[in-house]
Amino acid sequence: MPTKPATKSAKVKKIKRAKPAKEAGVLEMPKVPEIVETPVVEKKISGEVIADKMEKTEEGPERTPSGAEKYYESVGRRKEAVARVRIYTKKSSDVQVSEDKALIIVNGKPYYEYFKIPRLQNIVDAPLKKLKSLNRFKATVKISGGGARGQADAIRFGLGRALVLFDLNFSKKLRKAGYLTRDARVKERRKYGLKKARKAPQWAKR
Repeated sequence: MPTKPATKSAKVKKIKRAKPAKEAGVLEMPKVPEIVETPVVEKKISGEVIADKMEKTEEGPERTPSGAEKYYESVGRRKEAVARVRIYTKKSSDVQVSEDKALIIVNGKPYYEYFKIPRLQNIVDAPLKKLKSLNRFKATVKISGGGARGQADAIRFGLGRALVLFDLNFSKKLRKAGYLTRDARVKERRKYGLKKARKAPQWAKR
């Protein structure tokens, strides 16, 4: 018997065409305003640090530079103590207790209140006494770590370094006095089998 040719049903694919955007109502994303932060400006010129502090005005985010004092900064270390010292040229408005005491503020206190022992006070203001400049400068110190003697030595070292940044001619006197030399001595580590760095436990033969 004659066979009928098989007819395949052709499937018609429907292509979805993108609808044209409306010419009148095209949506645009709103632009987000950029936020610009004005950081604190610091300039370092041959050891001299000039900081321009920025203050916020009541009208808006605009900031205006306020008058900042010029200072010279240095770091002094001794044992575990670290001192950050800043020196300023003294103004007539700065109040000084007496001519024998320098204007040095340590962690928010005068140095003769922070260090109760006169021997440690003499260590702190030694660079200024050597230069005969107790009434010429004022200094602020932030110190951490170590004991009282280590902190006093760290302040003396940092203060000497800052004075050299102020005037290179101070270097000769301060170096001769030993105020610009880093004292690298630290406590020796303990060894296993010993009580301290070198002390051994008592030993008996019999």
